[in-house]
Amino acid sequence: MFSTSTTSKTLILGLLFIFFANAIQAFAPKREFYQLKVYHLKDNSQKDRLETYLKQAYLPALHRAGISKVGVFRPATDVDSLVYVLIPFKSIDQFLSLPETLAKDKNYASTGQDYINAEFNNPVFKGLESYLMEAFSGMPALVTPKLQSGPAERIYELRNYEASTEKLHENKISQFNNGELAIFKRLGFNTVFCGQVKAGGKMPSLMYMTSFENKAERDAHWKAFSNDEGWKKFNALPEYAHNFLRADIYLLHPTSYSDI
Repeated sequence: MFSTSTTSKTLILGLLFIFFANAIQAFAPKREFYQLKVYHLKDNSQKDRLETYLKQAYLPALHRAGISKVGVFRPATDVDSLVYVLIPFKSIDQFLSLPETLAKDKNYASTGQDYINAEFNNPVFKGLESYLMEAFSGMPALVTPKLQSGPAERIYELRNYEASTEKLHENKISQFNNGELAIFKRLGFNTVFCGQVKAGGKMPSLMYMTSFENKAERDAHWKAFSNDEGWKKFNALPEYAHNFLRADIYLLHPTSYSDI
């Protein structure tokens, strides 16, 4: 039978544990949310109209709303029918309130009217995909890379990893948080963001973006990664086996007006 003294000590230790756990959580960096919008375009007319809207209306409105580091990208291939827009949010509330914020912005309504008030038979895009993501705990906020090359040379590599089950998907995120991101940093991959897809077309999945001065540098980095002994040992751990089903890879160039 425990004494009153032992019981009191146990209670005090339990309360201290709860206090310090809450304190650690309170001071932990808040994880951002990301929206990735993928515009599908049918011709150059739509491309020109969309880019005019993004450059002159949408990005300036996002900046006025306190949203910076907005990325706008095009495929680094000859395919010119897609435009990617990456928007970082400080919280889910900021994401949910954005339509109302834009609706109150008179400057946005004026400069964006071709997009906002487009006729049903003359839209600015053919289709629009949208993905909502939450940042990994191991990389809670977007980082703007310090690249020196021009936008037409830079490569931003977007990857989408799908898993067979939700448990394996969580395991892949754990692998990133517990070592893979550190290896990326050591090898100079200039990681921009990592996000778990909360709503989108392909689930369960995660997305992340790395960046390079040019295509040759990108290829050299991935060769070094594949040959890295630290990565080989880490990835061979049995607890990380089969934790993703497939990877879709997109090589992108930033537009001249992209924030990142």
